[in-house]
Amino acid sequence: MELIQNIDQFAWIGWIVLILVFFTIETLTLEMTFLMLGLGGAAGLVSDLAGAPLWLQVIIAAAVAALLLLVLRPPLLRRLRRGEDPVLSNIDALRGMRGVVVSTVGPMGGQVRLANGDIWTARADADIDITPGISVTVTQIDGATAVVQPAEPTNVIQEDSPA
Repeated sequence: MELIQNIDQFAWIGWIVLILVFFTIETLTLEMTFLMLGLGGAAGLVSDLAGAPLWLQVIIAAAVAALLLLVLRPPLLRRLRRGEDPVLSNIDALRGMRGVVVSTVGPMGGQVRLANGDIWTARADADIDITPGISVTVTQIDGATAVVQPAEPTNVIQEDSPA
């Protein structure tokens, strides 16, 4: 019984530690989730200082955190991301990019020059050979290989499938 009284008496220390941990994690993630949890912990601390029993403090902290996560976080994230650069980068920028075949591209490999000037190892996404000079589109990136398909279905040599 004395242990429960000690926990209840010093719960404010636990709330402060929890709030500091949540705010520290929030500074690393910037996703507003741990900020809302930290504010819920602050509500639990306030209810502790007001004299509420521990079980009620936990319920208040959880309710405030849930309410903030559902109501306040979405508009804050929209506002935070409003100024983001809409330009795709890295692999996302390569998907859908056009290019020209430099050396014959088949299911096993070849090379293409992409619209950005880079020459990539490439393979066809179907069982076909695409001859040099043909325009292609990148469908995906597989490691360091661009998976391509012809931009125009002409001038493509269909592989004979074994019988």
